[in-house]
Amino acid sequence: MPHLYKKTFKGRTYWYLREVHRVGGKVRLKWQKYLGTPETILAKFEEAESLGRPCRLKTESFGALFVAQALEQELDTIGIVDSIVPRGRKENLTQLTSERYWEKWDRVSKEQVEKAGRLFLERLWAGRRPSPDTVLFDTTNYFTYMATKTGSHLAVRGYSKSGKHHLRQVGLGLLADRATSLPIHYKVYPGNLHDSKLFEQILDELFGVILGFTEGDKTLTVVFDKGMNSKENLALIDAQSRIYFVTTYSTYFADHLAALNPEHFLVLDIPKNHGLEDQERPDDRLTAYRTKLTLWGRERTVVVTFNPVTKRKKLHDMTRKLDQLKTELVQFRQKFRDQEPQWRSPKTIATRYHKVCEQLHISHKFYRLAFTENTMSFRRDYAEIEAAKAVMGKNLIVTDHHDWITEAIVLASLDRYRIEQQFRVSKAPCHVRINPMFHWTDSKIRCHLLTCIIALSCLRLLELKVGGPETAKTLMEEMTGLNSALSWYKGAALPIVQIEEPNEIQTKVLTALGYTIKDGSVLQLRHVLSFIGGYSEL
Repeated sequence: MPHLYKKTFKGRTYWYLREVHRVGGKVRLKWQKYLGTPETILAKFEEAESLGRPCRLKTESFGALFVAQALEQELDTIGIVDSIVPRGRKENLTQLTSERYWEKWDRVSKEQVEKAGRLFLERLWAGRRPSPDTVLFDTTNYFTYMATKTGSHLAVRGYSKSGKHHLRQVGLGLLADRATSLPIHYKVYPGNLHDSKLFEQILDELFGVILGFTEGDKTLTVVFDKGMNSKENLALIDAQSRIYFVTTYSTYFADHLAALNPEHFLVLDIPKNHGLEDQERPDDRLTAYRTKLTLWGRERTVVVTFNPVTKRKKLHDMTRKLDQLKTELVQFRQKFRDQEPQWRSPKTIATRYHKVCEQLHISHKFYRLAFTENTMSFRRDYAEIEAAKAVMGKNLIVTDHHDWITEAIVLASLDRYRIEQQFRVSKAPCHVRINPMFHWTDSKIRCHLLTCIIALSCLRLLELKVGGPETAKTLMEEMTGLNSALSWYKGAALPIVQIEEPNEIQTKVLTALGYTIKDGSVLQLRHVLSFIGGYSEL
């Protein structure tokens, strides 16, 4: 550590700043800088004061904290939580640590957490215009490293969308606005609950939230995917006169439509196709075929879409997997012919063949296996392969919006990517970061997910305020690089705070939050310092 060092020579005192370290157990000089005599040091201080130079400087992180503070002041998350769970006695910020923060959440019940989330989202949407006319619903799950013996109702094993089926997981259902991608409602549920069962359990809850946005005879459309489909769920939606739906449908249950020749399809008048035309790729345009079909007890409008690019990718993938499967079968045949141990039973070989197909995510029907006494043969089933090729690139969309044009139906279904993008943000390793989830009690998991939903909402709100092509990740990374400088002058009790010269993106963020910049560096708002210690007004 640097320290002051005094030398006396011929009765005069000289001061140095130096640092020492040990080399081989002995103290050695690392570096040394001459400061001067007491008189020269005093003269330098007096000169600095006369020139208006600060006596002390300090830099602190500013940009990202400022954004969080500005959004908090707008949404009043602290006020919402305090209104539900009042502050306890003898609480002060000096005792706040990460551990004690989570200990405090033990005072918060499940009902209080859900109420806090509901009030926060109501505050987020209060006065926002226009109100949603189309909403998106989807689910995902988040894995945990919770031990098997740890008791939990939420963290259980089930089908993992991240492919980690061996880990316990927690499910999250999210309802978001199609136009803005802002969350409207969320639901935490056990990780082994199927999407359709969850949808059935919370439909009444969703109806209450959705109908809160409808005024008079205004209708609202819910967009979801085929995982939510069931006769009971669609019957509940049909019973609501002001709610319509758009969903996808499995090609397996309507193979006669999925196998239609794309020559019967019409090119859609949508922005994606316009872009492909500009790139001189007319053969890659999305096409569609529209018809009606009785599903779930009622006549529905069905749109079959065809994406040539998707088909080419799937064909390439199928060819690669079929060749890989053939290589495996050649080895199986040789081992059966040689009657190697564990390879003498046709039933065992068929079981291993099915297992390889599962690993490759390909149908076992594409090859037919035959066995005689000492030989094994296999051949491709071209009828099955051609049937699989016929549905490649096809997607079925079902709706009760008979009055919508085909393009409107397709665009509504395609916009499901918006809520999927929010899930990707929640799983990213920065800013929201639901995973990894280190909590092992249901109460902490609910609190953790509440804070993550708040963060997700704030990030999306920031994107909307800035209104540019930059993502929230880019905006926050840029703001993290914006620092503040605190300058202390002689005789002043408080420092003067200045902000670094912001770049173009940082300026956009500050302007979007309602702050102005003087001379390109100093923010001119009175409450800007409230989160950095109550320093004097800029």
